[in-house]
Amino acid sequence: MEKSTLVLGASPNPERVSYQAIKSLKKRNIPVIAIGRKIYEDHELHIITGMPADIIPIHTVTLYLGPPYQKEYYDYIISLNPKRIIFNPGTVNPELAELARNNGIEAVEGCMLVMLKTGQF
Repeated sequence: MEKSTLVLGASPNPERVSYQAIKSLKKRNIPVIAIGRKIYEDHELHIITGMPADIIPIHTVTLYLGPPYQKEYYDYIISLNPKRIIFNPGTVNPELAELARNNGIEAVEGCMLVMLKTGQF
């Protein structure tokens, strides 16, 4: 399976890490779905909202949402049946990590940008 990635907490702001992550994934030709608070689209970036069910199979969910904002996505994330969830700095959530592990999903604490740059992705 390709390492198709769902970026949860996507931002169109180039200074945000989620934006940089999307760009880095695309540069490596990794399929990416970006979900944020607002719809955004230009020639390089497409951000959707909500919890779409009709998306490509997801290998990795990478979080750019703090724990208080993750709760509403728990069932959605689990329903996607990803292989792993990456908890980027500031998103570590023991409750979601345990839920993931209980559903056979690897919970990884790390920085996706560093993982991409070092070949650990």
